[in-house]
Amino acid sequence: MEVNGHPYRAVWMEEGLLCMIDQRVLPFSFEVFRCSDYRLSCEAIRNMTVRGAGTIGATAGYAMAQAAMEADITPEGFTRARREIEACRPTARDLFYATERVYHAAAGLLAAGKLEEAARLASEAATEIADNYVAHAYQIGAHGSQLISDGSNILTHCNAGWLALVDHGSALSPVFMAHREGKKIHVWVDETRPRNQGAKLTAWELSRAGIPHTIIADNAAAWMMARGQVDLLITGADRIAANGDVANKIGTLEKAIAAKAFNLPFYVAAPLSTFDRNCPDGYSIPVEERDPEELTSMNGINLQGTSQEFRTANPGSAAYNPAFDITQAKYVTAYICESGVHNSISGLHKRITAEKSEETGM
Repeated sequence: MEVNGHPYRAVWMEEGLLCMIDQRVLPFSFEVFRCSDYRLSCEAIRNMTVRGAGTIGATAGYAMAQAAMEADITPEGFTRARREIEACRPTARDLFYATERVYHAAAGLLAAGKLEEAARLASEAATEIADNYVAHAYQIGAHGSQLISDGSNILTHCNAGWLALVDHGSALSPVFMAHREGKKIHVWVDETRPRNQGAKLTAWELSRAGIPHTIIADNAAAWMMARGQVDLLITGADRIAANGDVANKIGTLEKAIAAKAFNLPFYVAAPLSTFDRNCPDGYSIPVEERDPEELTSMNGINLQGTSQEFRTANPGSAAYNPAFDITQAKYVTAYICESGVHNSISGLHKRITAEKSEETGM
């Protein structure tokens, strides 16, 4: 994505520093945040300086590379760094996918005392992960755009654009592609409480791409479906279980149920790295619970343009803030992946098995 005439990814490595678009300050400010070591990168994942399944994965891979680059790193310290990184956001499958790949690229060399070679291979593995996300996101867009007709009204939830998948995006990649193909489309943007990633990040991305869109309250979506104002829904995913159940931003389940009720297609766009065949079903996916303060307060800017935090709920009342919900596979029309559009989870398993065989050479 270009910003002010300069091409950016959501996260990248630059001379040992992990650089990332600071998603906390968008859309009111565009800033690059830099992390000098893996501990700062962990904190950036935890506090949502970066967010989105693929971008979390790429950040985790780079953080593992940062750990491998530390001058006094030991095999035990590298393992400890992996555990610290994996504890940052427990729901996102791509985080674990990335840490595992970088760990196995470097751990044996660290154990053999080959520190420089371990650091080099860890950095190369992390870069390959990020590059693959970009390539796969583009392919998701190419496959998914075929599902979007000229004149479509598309509803999406949370943010699954380039900020969330290094570049291009997952759920938004087909939207960007359809727009580039000249299709006249319109996007209904769920605000996505409590952090408003839709109203802030998705709307910002669509604005920059020149795509017509309208922000709506989360609880307006079902009514708009009932009135015939929505043609299809596309969301991303943070983890997809072996049976096809989907963990995604809280509020996704109610959109899927409403889509089923009004006979509308509900698509889930995600790279194959988001699928977790070791997780039998959605209720086996750990659902992150975040600070209730995210629900009882909001950050934004006042009319003078100054950033402020606002209390929005009754002081003293308890609040519960699950970050994700589980959408059962029966509500999913199809999964849009880099390998194509899959109408069944069994077809996807065959594809994932083939991908694993190619990776291992078996």
